[in-house]
Amino acid sequence: MAPSPLREPQESAPGPQDQLELALTGAFGWTQFRPGQRAVIEAMLAGRDCLAVLPTGAGKSLCYQLPALVREGVVLVISPLVALMQDQVEQLQRRGIAAACLHRGLGSGERMALLRRIRERRLRLLYLAPERLRVESTRQLLDDLLSDGGLVGLAVDEAHCISAWGHDFRPDYRRLGELRRLCPGVPLVALSATAAPQVRADIIRLLQLRRPLVQVRSAQRRNLSYSMRLRPADPLPEVLEALERCRGAALIYARTRRSVEQWAAQLNRAGVEAIPYHAGMDPESRQLALTHFQSQPRPLLVATVAFGMGVDRPDVGLVLHLDLPASPEGYLQESGRAGRDGQPAECVVLFDPADRVSLGWAIRAAGQAPTSGGAGTIDPDRQRLELAQRQLRRMEAVAEGEGCREQALLLAVGELVPPCGRCDRCLAQEADPRSGRDWSPWVQVLLERLQERGGRDLRGLAEELAARPGPPRGDEARWAWLARRLVQDALLGESDDGAQRLHLRDPGRRYLQQPWPLRWWLP
Repeated sequence: MAPSPLREPQESAPGPQDQLELALTGAFGWTQFRPGQRAVIEAMLAGRDCLAVLPTGAGKSLCYQLPALVREGVVLVISPLVALMQDQVEQLQRRGIAAACLHRGLGSGERMALLRRIRERRLRLLYLAPERLRVESTRQLLDDLLSDGGLVGLAVDEAHCISAWGHDFRPDYRRLGELRRLCPGVPLVALSATAAPQVRADIIRLLQLRRPLVQVRSAQRRNLSYSMRLRPADPLPEVLEALERCRGAALIYARTRRSVEQWAAQLNRAGVEAIPYHAGMDPESRQLALTHFQSQPRPLLVATVAFGMGVDRPDVGLVLHLDLPASPEGYLQESGRAGRDGQPAECVVLFDPADRVSLGWAIRAAGQAPTSGGAGTIDPDRQRLELAQRQLRRMEAVAEGEGCREQALLLAVGELVPPCGRCDRCLAQEADPRSGRDWSPWVQVLLERLQERGGRDLRGLAEELAARPGPPRGDEARWAWLARRLVQDALLGESDDGAQRLHLRDPGRRYLQQPWPLRWWLP
């Protein structure tokens, strides 16, 4: 067990800089800070609020864990998942750091023992889910800590969850603005792996950060290679091929719990040991799956996308999505769980155009609730749902687009970078720099038909064009793909309610007046 940096000094007390170095080396075994960490830590120790957007694997948790070690008091950490909190607490305890997690699964005896440790100043980090702030006993605990000066810092992990612009919006995160009112003089650090400019502005406003230090590091991961392709009718051979290339641990993501179970069973039948993980499993099974993933030399876990937040497994060599991700920002976080050791890793997406339709309807359904009379539905946050649909379209544009994958993904979070040279699109264009096929005749027919009808849903338009006589010919899938490309290139607009109703935009009207060549590769 590593020695605690909180031991009494032998001769003279070390200065602030020495304290940081001692804690970094003594408790965590690191010899130097990673980019972006030190500035956030020093600002927090100086009593300043911070917003830290550091990519997956950059060591965000150290930004609040280290201040907890060099200060006499508790840092309160708000985190979205109990499993994530418990995992971090166990890692800290193995390092000899006094940390605990307060959640509703604790028995009364455990809870009383924890509160006693807090009162006796024997705790450094206390993890809570955001929902716990609604509990009166939690608020009383904050009051007690504040009254005796025992609360020295606040941390909101996965802070993008507070924003309607974010990819993982959670209503309980919205209430975290109360932290500033409840703890007015305590420095607060908000952390996220990715946050577009709108999300950063939301975090600062909703958490009421006071003149914060804003530390944003690039989300670019030069050791990751991205590839996205249409999912075949039987994806198993491609999945097995990707697993053969994998150098270490592997994560396969499926959207639903049922799909997770089915894929784990299918891979086991194919002779590949695969462990399922999702929120519908009992706690003991989830813990066994997590332990397996952390302890085995080359584990394979099939999971829903929530798995992986904060899990410290650096040698993940493959992250494979079996469905279209819900947003570029979310995908950057999920794929960023690969290659945290700096070694090359693959990030693969197998998708079908139908994924966007089913996921769009799922987003729409998630935002509807029965009215008080039970005779219909209401939309509690229409703007948020419309934003989710736009993010989904943007992810589809990344998957079906012809440009560099990394460039398109990073553009979604406000970063402009040159083509990576590593992704499947960059490699394909280097190997075959042909100009693609000119789709102008098909585009002309599609836009004219839409202009005549004044708007159609995508599926109905594709069916109608596939049945029309005369050239240019195309099947329903091809016409649907072309319509999606025109939405991505802003010649067409699409409704934000998930119904995929199309309409002409000004660039589409200009195209009908004066066409120009449109060259794309059909995926």
